[in-house]
Amino acid sequence: MSNTAKMSARERIENLVDANSFVEIGGLITKRNTDFNMQEKAVPADGVITGYGIVDSNLVYIYSQDVKAMNGSVGEMHAKKIAAIYEMALKAGAPVIGLIDCAGIRVQEAVDALAGFGEIYMAKVKASGVIPQISAILGSCGGGVAISSKFSDITLMDAENGRLFVNSPNAVEGNRVEKCDTAAAAFQAEAGNVDIVCQNEAEVLTNIRTLVSMLPANAGAAAAVDTSDDSNRVLTGFDGYATDAKEALTQIADDTKFIELKAEYGKEMITGLLSLDGVTVGAIANADEGVLSTAGCKKAEQFTYFCDAFGLPIVTLTNVAEYASSMEEEKTISQAVADMTYAFASADVPRINVITGKAYGSAYVAMNSKHIGADLVLALEGAKVGVMDAKTAAQIMYEDEIAKAADTKAALEEKAEEFDKVQCDAKVAAGRGYVDNIIEGGEVRKHLIYAMQMFGMR
Repeated sequence: MSNTAKMSARERIENLVDANSFVEIGGLITKRNTDFNMQEKAVPADGVITGYGIVDSNLVYIYSQDVKAMNGSVGEMHAKKIAAIYEMALKAGAPVIGLIDCAGIRVQEAVDALAGFGEIYMAKVKASGVIPQISAILGSCGGGVAISSKFSDITLMDAENGRLFVNSPNAVEGNRVEKCDTAAAAFQAEAGNVDIVCQNEAEVLTNIRTLVSMLPANAGAAAAVDTSDDSNRVLTGFDGYATDAKEALTQIADDTKFIELKAEYGKEMITGLLSLDGVTVGAIANADEGVLSTAGCKKAEQFTYFCDAFGLPIVTLTNVAEYASSMEEEKTISQAVADMTYAFASADVPRINVITGKAYGSAYVAMNSKHIGADLVLALEGAKVGVMDAKTAAQIMYEDEIAKAADTKAALEEKAEEFDKVQCDAKVAAGRGYVDNIIEGGEVRKHLIYAMQMFGMR
């Protein structure tokens, strides 16, 4: 644990919201339990500050746990305050932000505290897909509180002081914190339990402000971002980024600002948020490896459902040639790809796919292709769309003929070139209506903005 001084629960709120905009609700509420001489213990605000405020002109509801009041533990009234904030937020159609710093359940309140956890869980479930939920882990977040954080849409974590765990590291059989700190941000991010890792709590709060400015207030609201970027900006040198998905998305984004989510999990897939001429979109892209993995597909599936729930158009950059191959992947990959495909195919928001490199086999079909309902499919000049790469196809189709040739290598190259021309060029797919347009790399941003305008998003 760092020795760096932490902000108080109230200071965190003040640093998050616009100046003088926070209004506290329930500040006089405290515990009513008297077991174990609890009547002798002062618990200001029952260990959690709740209320509403303004972030960059956007209404938000906030709860901030006070670690100085019984370690921020969750008791009956603590939980009721959080549930009440959720009820207000749902009526107002505004996001809820949880600033978590909590020792866990208040043991002295026993079943009343457990009932409180149930109230929080229920409130979060009712809000799911209706209003954005953001959790920030700024201190301890253990046991049932860790479960609570996972109901949120986006989870941020302070790498310096944050601790996320269901079981503490030393309670995991065969482990000690010195061996593997399973509560650390690095471990939890790799596991996919944290979307954004920050170096300190000030950075967490800054990132929350950015997210609030990009996300819609609720499922029925539009998301709009202020930008001065040129909607006709040409992406000079974009072809060099075609196989570097994160850099490609950064170049496409307004003001070159791309917010990556779950960067350390399922690295074969990249997910995140960006804006196009002020319209917030969800971006999903194959990373440089060009493979679909179980973790990558799960990551894309979950993010697709999030975008669909909040009306965010989905932009995909496809560059995929195969599936991840291992004994472990064989146990899970088919279900993961099916689940991702289902998420894409069932989404009602506008979906635009840009084929930046290879698009081979059923892996390509699953990556938001026209065949599963993409509204617009673009391909860069030189992109490949086909059943498999030309050389492999030629080896299968012309095995005997190649084997009999005097120069087998030259024969293979000749047949591969023939197959590539007839079957793999994206222009062939365009001729069949599977690709809507072939474009230059520098024009990608403009075409995506045209698509936003066409779908009435701007």
